[in-house]
Amino acid sequence: MSTSAAACPTPPPNACAAPRVRRLLHVGCGVRNGRALPACWHGPAWHEIRLDIDPGVAPDIVASICDLSMLADASVDAVYSAHNLEHLDAFEVPRALAEFRRVLRPDGYALITLPDLRAIALHIAAGQLDAPLYQSAAGAISPLDMLFGHQAALAAGHRHMAHRTGFTTASLGRKLLGAGFAEVRVHEGTRWDLWALACMPATGAAVWDELAGVMQ
Repeated sequence: MSTSAAACPTPPPNACAAPRVRRLLHVGCGVRNGRALPACWHGPAWHEIRLDIDPGVAPDIVASICDLSMLADASVDAVYSAHNLEHLDAFEVPRALAEFRRVLRPDGYALITLPDLRAIALHIAAGQLDAPLYQSAAGAISPLDMLFGHQAALAAGHRHMAHRTGFTTASLGRKLLGAGFAEVRVHEGTRWDLWALACMPATGAAVWDELAGVMQ
């Protein structure tokens, strides 16, 4: 009597390969700070690429968000823009959003947060233009700071921190759709800010749930 060993199936190519590390482009990153990124992007699954116009914050890439030509088309999985777009002139915003879309993979997305002009205007109308609304790492923040840029930073010579445009829920949504994103959701946050999630044509529906806790 003879026995024979069962043949082991041949695994498909790359069956044991490690999952691809996804690339996050953090535009206007500022100083390196572990708290600057939402928790969803922490850990080995993501690689952060830090981009800023200020070389003093030691970014990986020194550049304006209006010109990301050093990055190839469809080369990143996500773009995170926290309080950047308001520093542009209004006519530059479509150019920056078009660059965000260009560098995203077909299943990628952009997460954007910035001041909410409608919420700020309510405080201004109530006579609270320079009344502190909350404390940040940079100091007290008033409606005046949110409207025109943090006055202490401007006084220290950081002129690139001035605010040159602003957004409401409707206007930000229109700008993102005009840039060619397939689906956009914008809502008001809890700190006089707006949050927008802009998706590419092949972005999975799960991303809405994954980022629900961030967009507040």
